[in-house]
Amino acid sequence: MDDHRSRTDRNLLGIYLNDHLAGSTLGVDRARMLADAESERDPELADTVRPIAEEIAEDRASLLQIMRSLDVPVRRYKIVAGRLAERAGRLKANGRLVRRSPLTPMLELELLRLGVEGKAAGWRTLRRLSDADPGLDPAHLDDLLERAHRQLDTLEQLRVRQIAETFRQADDRTDDRADDRTAPQESRS
Repeated sequence: MDDHRSRTDRNLLGIYLNDHLAGSTLGVDRARMLADAESERDPELADTVRPIAEEIAEDRASLLQIMRSLDVPVRRYKIVAGRLAERAGRLKANGRLVRRSPLTPMLELELLRLGVEGKAAGWRTLRRLSDADPGLDPAHLDDLLERAHRQLDTLEQLRVRQIAETFRQADDRTDDRADDRTAPQESRS
């Protein structure tokens, strides 16, 4: 077998890892923002998301360490693009112009879950490459992958809880409006 074909293409790997770095930058910012935004509205959600946000930051640091060990240069413009994408994502229409929508925490949890799913796919890819690349530590990648799975489980539990909370609130608001319409009106005499 041609040795050239069995080696990892460092150029493609560099692009791939820098794309994941941009995504992890977005994920760190998004997770921290969710924890901060919900600290008063839903302290339980904030308290559960905060450690995940810190783990996502640690995972980003692990990715940077892996990139260093592979001599993959960091492409700063991709990090900036990730940060800009995170900020642009805050401008999404959510049914409210001024106040935070009840949909926001649920959508944020779904975005975080998608990001962690992408991160897990990245760890699986690197784990597969570790068999042929001595610059990749299989045990460390297994640990990162296990942590991603724990994060996914927690985020899914939060998301399911948030579904009930979000749409219960909507039902309560609808019931309140219906009660207002059916309540007897005071006479203006």
